[in-house]
Amino acid sequence: MQLQLCVLLLGCVGLSQLSIVFAGAGAHSGSWRGRCSGWLMPNLNQSRELVLITGGAGFIGSHLADELLAAGYRVRVLDHLDKQVHPEGTLPKYLDPAVEFVAGDILDIEALKRALEGVDFVYHFAAKVGVGQSMYRIREYTEVNALGTAVLLEALLENPVKKLIVASSMSVYGEGSYVDGTGQSAFPKQRRENHFTQHNSWDFRGEGSETLKPEPTAESKPCLPASMYAQGKYDQERMCLIFGEAYDIPTVAMRFFNVYGPRQALSNPYTGVLAIFASRLMNGRAPLIFEDGEQRRDFVHVKDVACACRLALETEAARNCVVNVGSGEQRSIRQIAEAIIAAMGRKGEIEPEITGRFRAGDVRHCYADTTLARHLLEYRPRVNFHDGLVELVGWLEGQIAIDRVEDAQRELTTRGLAK
Repeated sequence: MQLQLCVLLLGCVGLSQLSIVFAGAGAHSGSWRGRCSGWLMPNLNQSRELVLITGGAGFIGSHLADELLAAGYRVRVLDHLDKQVHPEGTLPKYLDPAVEFVAGDILDIEALKRALEGVDFVYHFAAKVGVGQSMYRIREYTEVNALGTAVLLEALLENPVKKLIVASSMSVYGEGSYVDGTGQSAFPKQRRENHFTQHNSWDFRGEGSETLKPEPTAESKPCLPASMYAQGKYDQERMCLIFGEAYDIPTVAMRFFNVYGPRQALSNPYTGVLAIFASRLMNGRAPLIFEDGEQRRDFVHVKDVACACRLALETEAARNCVVNVGSGEQRSIRQIAEAIIAAMGRKGEIEPEITGRFRAGDVRHCYADTTLARHLLEYRPRVNFHDGLVELVGWLEGQIAIDRVEDAQRELTTRGLAK
């Protein structure tokens, strides 16, 4: 018999405690639902429930739409096609024609009310994305991410749904989890620009001057957002969870780690690091890496993220909680750069450029502890990193990438955000 995990949210500000209660019942409403779309057997007896994805024309949202359609749901997308993500301002060709598209801004209450008509479930993915940019376009990021969420929640008062799932981010943690020389957990605060000169290292030191050792970051780690973007994502998840508790709407905040795969915006210098590196290489330029390149992250394929999001919808025990979504593996940024160079056939021609610079809002190490997702959602990442890179490189063929990375770095330098 499966173990059902009931996740009870305790405490408030830092989500510092999660209590996991075991009960002897199946977590899913049907055995077929525990599988991802590549292995999914459609259930012909479904009621064809309608799902709304805000921001659903984007990278992750469009893959989620594919996942949900394959599982037999009807899908509606609300999106205003931000020019930074959709430079042409037109509906992307990759969006499945079976998706019902509603043009509208997340800040437009009337557009939201139209989009919510007849909807059973909501995925709230609409957001401005970019750590560096968020540090100087503060009002815009706050309006879209925090105020936009507030507008959605007010619209839900008149159009309640069966479940609300919000896209959060690993950035809400700030630095990841560490252990000191005695094996005790350590949660260092945000580094400052003089960190390297003070410590002669990009890493953190313990009280005995030993280097703190990074370890997988679990949902119980206190949140210490280090950028305006991270704070906005934390605001989004907390607002949704508070709303869900107050109005008895099961709510799940999915903390995505570094998501990669086809459909990322290649000309957006504030998108995911793999897409930024690919854009540089497509223009014959070296990937630029801050610090020493040894900062470690968890890279998870977008199809696995889409699967985890569907499982969060279908798992009854997933309610009023936060869940990490990662691969459970960690790699350095230097390794990632070398891997994409090799996959694109440029090994020996181009090498990553280690800049030794520090960028405000960046964290040293943060990678996922996926224990909760594995037990609660029966989530198992399917796409290994090598295969995911091969797929990404295949998609890159025929794509156009305008490299704006150096322009973005000049902007950060001028504002004193990159040293």
